[in-house]
Amino acid sequence: MTSNAKSIAVVGIGNSLLTDDGAGIHTLERFAEGNSDDTIDCIDGGTVGLALLDRLAGLDGLVALDAMKLGKAPGSVTVLQDEDMDSHLRRQKGSVHEVGLSDLMDALRLRGELPCHRALIGIEPADMDWGTEPTEPVAAAVPEAVALAEDLVRSWRDDAPPEARA
Repeated sequence: MTSNAKSIAVVGIGNSLLTDDGAGIHTLERFAEGNSDDTIDCIDGGTVGLALLDRLAGLDGLVALDAMKLGKAPGSVTVLQDEDMDSHLRRQKGSVHEVGLSDLMDALRLRGELPCHRALIGIEPADMDWGTEPTEPVAAAVPEAVALAEDLVRSWRDDAPPEARA
């Protein structure tokens, strides 16, 4: 990584032993397979906790990938950015991970180290029962979620001055 490159992390959240609860982990794995930019930190955040605090402090960009219950059709993909993400995490407790992510964002905010750009990409789950593979609608949504994450990272890189681009 060059010293002027923007620091960005893509974090998959969820439990990959509970079918669609692992949507964020499955999306991260697919994102990482196609990622050749070694300045992007791909992190398996599991069920999220404050243990990630130091790894996410002071980033230029953070993309969180998770299953997100919003009452939409299974496999629906939703992107919440910056203040929309913050607002959602403050009021919505749609999954145990969002609670952990909310606490993590609050801790970063209190430390003055909240990422400049942040986004939550959520896939509406169909089932959260035991199983290591996502349901068909969630599996079908993973490529869309990956493409959205790639677009966000690209747009954040394009916002950087030319000397700071990787």
